[in-house]
Amino acid sequence: MNKLTFYIAAAALMCSCAPKKTATEASVPNDDELILHAWSWSLNTIADNMKLISDAGYDYVQTSPVQACFVGEEGGKALFSEPGDSVKGKWYYYYQPTDWTIGNYLLGTRDDFKAMCDSAAKYGVRVIVDVLPNHTAVDHTAVLPGLDNAVGGHENLFHANGFNDIVDYNDRMQCTTGKMGGLPDVNTENPDFQYYYMQYVNDLLALGARGFRYDTAKHIGLPSDPLDPKASVNDFWDVATGRKDVKGLKLALPADSLFIYGEVLQDRNVKEKEYAEYMDLTASSYGHELRKVLEQGDTAGVDLNDWHHPARPDQLVTWVESHDTYANAHESAGLTDDQIRTGWVFLAARADGRPLFFSRPVGSTRQNYWGDNKVGPRGNDEFFHPEVVAANKFRHAMSGKPETLVFVNNGAVAEVDRTAGAALVNFSGSAQDVSMATTLSDGSYKDAVSGTAFEVAAGTLKGTLAPNTTYIIYAE
Repeated sequence: MNKLTFYIAAAALMCSCAPKKTATEASVPNDDELILHAWSWSLNTIADNMKLISDAGYDYVQTSPVQACFVGEEGGKALFSEPGDSVKGKWYYYYQPTDWTIGNYLLGTRDDFKAMCDSAAKYGVRVIVDVLPNHTAVDHTAVLPGLDNAVGGHENLFHANGFNDIVDYNDRMQCTTGKMGGLPDVNTENPDFQYYYMQYVNDLLALGARGFRYDTAKHIGLPSDPLDPKASVNDFWDVATGRKDVKGLKLALPADSLFIYGEVLQDRNVKEKEYAEYMDLTASSYGHELRKVLEQGDTAGVDLNDWHHPARPDQLVTWVESHDTYANAHESAGLTDDQIRTGWVFLAARADGRPLFFSRPVGSTRQNYWGDNKVGPRGNDEFFHPEVVAANKFRHAMSGKPETLVFVNNGAVAEVDRTAGAALVNFSGSAQDVSMATTLSDGSYKDAVSGTAFEVAAGTLKGTLAPNTTYIIYAE
């Protein structure tokens, strides 16, 4: 993740159209699934809202990092404080590890994590944990003795190049061994570190985690990458995904029973295909293209048919926005909730990708991105907005159905046609009368949320779409 700026600068739910998976049925990941990113929610808050998450149609809930972390600004729990603010804190301190043990002051304890996982299992939701073995806190002297002792001393924790700033992110030696945004780079090839880290991963699994998001994954070397002087082989991903053991310790569960994906932000000289041999990947370029459409209100100059990624479409985690695009440079934070919702329905209705819904802070506005400005509380209500829930249920109901994308009115309106139903999306800020091709049979249809009527005759769908609004219709 690109955290350079911050690290250095210090609605009743709808009836389901398809039954919710039970915990057993959800045990093997598949491509009709959806992720709720419960960003900055405490572990207790996630547990308390698990039924709502499940009823809204999410298969996974993704936590923020739960390992021990740097305690900044006297332990304040603001999402982001400015100088002079009475309440202190920064959300990104939990991205600054001081040890790989479960529990931190921002999100909760190890017992809280176990209780959250138990709640998830009760409601058939699987837990993804954001993990970050790539680096420690900016203030590396805050690393706890247990971690230093585990690797044979503080100096063995870091790459030889680990305190040199990355100047060129497209230079693989710099990118995979250098200091990113002030964060010293851990020697992830050190077997002692790997052994210690895998104990953490296996502890998470023992408590109920069933997936991992690897933060800054592109900053951890692949077998084909250049070696840091302290490393003899780039084998971290082989160990982390259970292909090999380290000192007799191996990933506790088969990797194919888990959902593992990496934050491999796309750029020049990024080895997406090789990373995809180990895990699913973030479709960051597609998110950027989709946000262009939302900003301009149409698809002019944008190809939404192309996933803009060399990995297979079923290996991609898709999003309208991520916590980085929202919280770092605020790239996506100016988009309204209505715009985010239209983008989400488009993504969720599609046949491929595994969409992730980023939960914005409660009380946030387009003038006040931090809202109530507290780590811990539930995000705003958008993750269970009726249109969002309708799209989630639609995705489950259309599992295995092919898709056809149709764009009309100069790209202001999109149809995701899944043969047994369709999602209609008005990207624009004005009402749109449409006449568009469809595979749906002749007849009258009603939107699952509002009851808005549409007519199909001779392969043409007609109706009117309100501004920045979505519609879900099903074949009888």
